[in-house]
Amino acid sequence: MSKPLSHKKTLTALDVTLYAVSAVLLIDQIAMTAAVGPAAIFWWLVVIVLFLIPNTLVTAELGTSYPEQGGIYAWVRDAFNTRWAARITWQYWINIALWMPAVYIMFSGIFAALFFPEMGLWTQICLGITMCALTTWANCIRLSYSKWIPNIGTLTKFAVILTLGGAGIAYGLEHGFVNDIGFGAAMDDLQAGLVYLPVVVYGCLGMELISAESDEIINPKRNIPRAMLAAGLCAAGFYIFGTAGVLAAVPADDVDMVDILAVTLQELFGGSELGSAFALVIGGMALFTLFSTMVTWTLGGNRAAAEAADAKEMPEIFGWVSKEHKSPVGAAILTGTISSSIMVIYGFMANNLEDLFWTLFSFSAIIFLLPYVAMHLAFIKLRISDADHPRPFKIPGGDLMGYALSTLCIAILGMSILLFFWVPGEPLDVAFALQVGAGVLITLAIGEYLVYRGEKLRAAEADRQQARVAIKLGVANG
Repeated sequence: MSKPLSHKKTLTALDVTLYAVSAVLLIDQIAMTAAVGPAAIFWWLVVIVLFLIPNTLVTAELGTSYPEQGGIYAWVRDAFNTRWAARITWQYWINIALWMPAVYIMFSGIFAALFFPEMGLWTQICLGITMCALTTWANCIRLSYSKWIPNIGTLTKFAVILTLGGAGIAYGLEHGFVNDIGFGAAMDDLQAGLVYLPVVVYGCLGMELISAESDEIINPKRNIPRAMLAAGLCAAGFYIFGTAGVLAAVPADDVDMVDILAVTLQELFGGSELGSAFALVIGGMALFTLFSTMVTWTLGGNRAAAEAADAKEMPEIFGWVSKEHKSPVGAAILTGTISSSIMVIYGFMANNLEDLFWTLFSFSAIIFLLPYVAMHLAFIKLRISDADHPRPFKIPGGDLMGYALSTLCIAILGMSILLFFWVPGEPLDVAFALQVGAGVLITLAIGEYLVYRGEKLRAAEADRQQARVAIKLGVANG
């Protein structure tokens, strides 16, 4: 293994907090959760209590007790072994590479709806590829510069959600709420909300991303838990407020991201030229938040992949790091290349095979959840096998409370994975399950090949080192 990379500490407490919020708070999640209908707010409250808070506490303890560059990769490696760490890093990284095309396809569609309604499909795809290139560039520059994208993006998200939520509630108070968001209506619609439970859980993940850059955080043992707890509560509040605002003004059946930005904003503010201009400004700000979200996730995912490559647990190209900026150039270029290629494939399939494309594509959400199961298992394992390790922040209530919270999170993650395939009370879509299952298995198989390859490389390197030592000993004895 090469000598671990050293990094300049550039992330302050405010940077860490804004970064964590940027990772968790997603504008498009508000649209998806609002589509649940009146039960959305109920499910948010349930998931906040049963998952968001426990998951944040566990992540904060891991991040402060083991503040190592690589985050979730380092925790799984320390708890189990390099083989499991390599598997988790692959799943973590490939999910981001698969998720980015979906975000930028959405970006292009919103941009066209807001500013250029006649924009063709391939022009939209070219715009999406351009955004992939910009995201790659943001990963290749110095972190002291790129950190401003998540920082500004977080503040922009606050402005957009406050506008959507506030305007929606004001519209509802003046014209009447188009959805009944009372507790009684939520209780009547729980079965429908169960379908979207994975979406709500999905919106609570990402708090650990900042730990992938622990070596670049000023005083991580103090700043990480404060930032995570503040970010979790802040994101939860904004999610509920934004969802309530959307449900106040937009029928749940009509909710999607494009409608909210391109239609709802015009309905709320488009009564005058000034109002229409304001709607476009808010829409443009929402577009920037999509970019900042992808920069946030790729910064963390690519750094974790680079650390794994440095330990020869991922292919060498992932370990290509800028000597000047200490940035993960190789992983960033691979992420951008895969994402851009998927967007081109989408362009050829969009007219007649679009449903198949998105069905196959949806398996990335399952891949996304798997590393978090491993993270919580690592937490339990480290509490047992490394009990004497200093823990500047420790979950109150002793080991039993820590085990209970982590087990609860594992159960909810497992339930979310199951609900991607089948919802109780509804027939199983065998074709969908087979397609998504095939995507998951292929992705895991590629990961196993990379793990096997990495182990062979490490074994060969160990043999070479032993041979060099033997030669030196022979020369010395001779």
